[in-house]
Amino acid sequence: MMKNDWIIDVLMDLKAFSARNRLSHLAEQLDDTILVATTELASPVRSRRHMMGEHEQTGRHAGRAFTGDNA
Repeated sequence: MMKNDWIIDVLMDLKAFSARNRLSHLAEQLDDTILVATTELASPVRSRRHMMGEHEQTGRHAGRAFTGDNA
């Protein structure tokens, strides 16, 4: 089991929400996103570093998350 597989559950919840609320384009996009996330999480760490670039930090955008009305 992948230690970061919780993100797949979150994406699946977002997809279900989108489908229930007639956000069909978003639900379809989340299908692709789930596939990409599953593939990246399953790949070896060395391969992920190569895809991102050796010096890029994986969480550098986390501090810029939207809050309030933009969430």
